[in-house]
Amino acid sequence: MATDQQERTNQGEGRRQRRRQEEDASNGAQPGDLPPPAFKLRFRDEIVPAMVSEFGYTSPMQVPRVTKINLNIGLGEALTNGRAMESAVRDLTTISGQKPVITRARRSIAGFKVREGNPIGTAVTLRGDRMYYFLERLIITALPRIRDFRGISRNGFDGRGNFSLGLREQIVFPEIDYNSIDRLRGLQVTITTSSPNDAEATRLLEHFEMPFVRQ
Repeated sequence: MATDQQERTNQGEGRRQRRRQEEDASNGAQPGDLPPPAFKLRFRDEIVPAMVSEFGYTSPMQVPRVTKINLNIGLGEALTNGRAMESAVRDLTTISGQKPVITRARRSIAGFKVREGNPIGTAVTLRGDRMYYFLERLIITALPRIRDFRGISRNGFDGRGNFSLGLREQIVFPEIDYNSIDRLRGLQVTITTSSPNDAEATRLLEHFEMPFVRQ
């Protein structure tokens, strides 16, 4: 009986590993292509000890961490412009390094001429190393490229340790070639953490050098 259970466990783990390898291959990544994300190493080696000391956690596992990052582009224009969705998907794929999904209307809204099932946007969820790579590029490269940038408002927290910010132009990411886009589009970035409150989540992002406006 124990042997059968172990065999099923091994088979399940094998299937999960194959799915991860197929996902990496579909996005052009091969095992060993990239070094460990610098932000991942910083979290382990610097942020965890600092926050344990600062907040008095009894275990390093209590330190809040970034669990996922969601990127979303809303596309009301997709109802009348069929190429808008194709362009947005291409841009989001370039920015995230992962193929996004198309989001569709859950119900019809006559006032906006939206029918249930109409494509209204595109979104992608990043976890693991891709999440850390994106967070590093967002903080170090993209945000400083915003015109007249004066810092990020702290009002984007939702009260449960999650932070959202909006970017007006996708060209703040250097991967996007200005000459290859059809128009400027904004996107929403939501950083989900395991923090139970905004105070600890704020401190976590500050350790990652998120450029918040000084209070």
